[in-house]
Amino acid sequence: MDTRERLLQQFIVRPGDAAGLAARDPGWTGGPEFPDLADDERQQRAIDARRLGSAELAEAQELLWASDRYALLVVLQAMDAAGKDSVIKHVMHGVNPQGVQVVSFKKPSSEELGHDFLWRISRALPERGRIGIFNRSHYEEVVALKVHPEWLEPQRLPPGERDEAFWQARYEDINGFERHLDRSGTKVVKFFLHVSRAAQKERFLARLDQPGKEWKFNAADVAERHRFDEYRGAFEDALTATSTPWAPWYVVPADHWWITQAIVAQVLVDTLLGLDLRWPEVSPEEHAANLQARKELEAEPR
Repeated sequence: MDTRERLLQQFIVRPGDAAGLAARDPGWTGGPEFPDLADDERQQRAIDARRLGSAELAEAQELLWASDRYALLVVLQAMDAAGKDSVIKHVMHGVNPQGVQVVSFKKPSSEELGHDFLWRISRALPERGRIGIFNRSHYEEVVALKVHPEWLEPQRLPPGERDEAFWQARYEDINGFERHLDRSGTKVVKFFLHVSRAAQKERFLARLDQPGKEWKFNAADVAERHRFDEYRGAFEDALTATSTPWAPWYVVPADHWWITQAIVAQVLVDTLLGLDLRWPEVSPEEHAANLQARKELEAEPR
């Protein structure tokens, strides 16, 4: 196992193990792997790794598109201000936009509330050959709604207790859904951007202080911040219950944007390369026709 693989492995929530968010450092910048590097050197190395990863991802996405056999679903979940939008913007830089679709799930519509909680997720899945990115996802149903069980009422569910057995059933539904996707050719990879309470505060204040950024600030987010520990507990439960061999969770340190983006880029590249994608084969008849077409092109006057 090389250094890169060893580094990435530490961010996986291993199936059957607790996510252990309290023991994971949101401010991680490389640990003992790079003991002699100054902070600015660590940052530059991470930026270089992200740029390389984005270039490799662009090439892998082209192969994904050409092979037309698999799709990749990227799930991004986090506390507010953890950097999901920046990850999408920078990691996907250079990737053909025709092969990528980003979906941000907001408050369910009346039509969506008339169906089960996975219905709108199914409708937004990427088709073969494409990368789909969920900026928030079906995991809001077992995180935000676990913190706010009163938000379940509009779903008009059958009578019953909204106890731990209820949430365990939802975890089982999600695991079954994602296993079906994997078996059908949609590879699912999930990232929890693990931001600290202190870093979140700094980013909220920066949105208020930086010209042109106040529109990103929502005063309601401060009210939710008071429930930071409740949200982290809900994420702990969800990640522990739904990190599977077919759809693993990666807990990515998010206090430093350059670390976050580098890790996500490398994981996505490794995931696509692990699909053993192949360029389409050209039949003998097609090859012969191509040779003839080449002769015609070369015979054209300059």
